[in-house]
Amino acid sequence: MAYEYILSERLDGVALITLNRPDKLNALSFLLMQELDDALTGYESDDGVKAVILTGAGARAFSAGADIHEMAGLSSEELAGRTEIRGQISWHIASYTKPLIGAINGLAYGGAALLSSSLDLRIGCEKTQFRFLAASYGRVNSSWSLPALVGMPKAKELLYTGRVVAAEEAERIGLLNQIVPAARVVEAAIEMGQTIAKNDARMVQGIKRLLHEGMGLDWRGRYDLEDEARATYLSAGHPRDGFKDFLARKPAR
Repeated sequence: MAYEYILSERLDGVALITLNRPDKLNALSFLLMQELDDALTGYESDDGVKAVILTGAGARAFSAGADIHEMAGLSSEELAGRTEIRGQISWHIASYTKPLIGAINGLAYGGAALLSSSLDLRIGCEKTQFRFLAASYGRVNSSWSLPALVGMPKAKELLYTGRVVAAEEAERIGLLNQIVPAARVVEAAIEMGQTIAKNDARMVQGIKRLLHEGMGLDWRGRYDLEDEARATYLSAGHPRDGFKDFLARKPAR
């Protein structure tokens, strides 16, 4: 499928999706979100893609967030219908089976901060900034995603104030996994994705499922969840298969 508002390409073991409205700071229009959802759906069923990277076109923004001009031009009925579809897309991203990595190459405000907080990993640069702005314009989002990254007290601060979170603070509190120079942010995300792609995809995706399903359980509950997974959908093969390369290098004496 030819896309108008995103760029999509397959690399070695990973896919790269670029939000491509640089003249609008990659604002998340309804059609852009539909295209993003379509591309992610295709890669989800592609066994050759082990991780997906999201970034933004241009030098200023990952995304400025929702397209406010588009939203303002809708009737209440149209807005409600699109909000429902956007919610379905948002949950698809949050519950995506494969690792999602954000190459957060600039500002990520409003809906883009929500999108970023739904990803598994985030790599930023000196230009990266987050703002969780919903309360400032009479809306709500990210109350379910942000506490899992930064903890409840910091999530309250960021959601109540809507203030800017620059790159260094974002890394310190868990919004970014690492910071690299702006020229390397996509490259670093690809490298991380390809490192993940070298591992057993079934186990990587199973670990993601366990981490998400275990959120909120007590310690024993998480142990039991993993124990059950090992007995069912994450059952391991014989060590001779899993450690084949090691055994070839270091045979028993």
